[in-house]
Amino acid sequence: MSDTYYTEDHEWIRVEGDTGTIGITTYAQGQLGDIVFVELPDVGKSLDAGDEAAVIDSVKAAAEVYAPVAGEVVEANDAVVEKPGLVNEDAMGDGWFFKIKIADATELENLMDEDAYKTFVEGLG
Repeated sequence: MSDTYYTEDHEWIRVEGDTGTIGITTYAQGQLGDIVFVELPDVGKSLDAGDEAAVIDSVKAAAEVYAPVAGEVVEANDAVVEKPGLVNEDAMGDGWFFKIKIADATELENLMDEDAYKTFVEGLG
């Protein structure tokens, strides 16, 4: 079973066991437009919740991706580095950025569930 949580900065984390897969939301990729470059964190890097973890460049803007929780990067998705447009095509699936071994699962309590995130995005309109 997996659970997905969201941040106010439009990152998502899908939790399976003690590992979280992190990316940006469909809303975020839509706001950025065509993504042309992605820089991911190195495997083994330790991150605290809120740390800048990745960088995205699009035709509209540059943006940072922040770690939703603390932990150690255990995998980076080289596919989005080679083909940044994958984030536009499937932000919540194949367009994920990196995986992290979660240091403290209680930090997930600070994030939004899907319903709360939808309400948050609706309030941005």
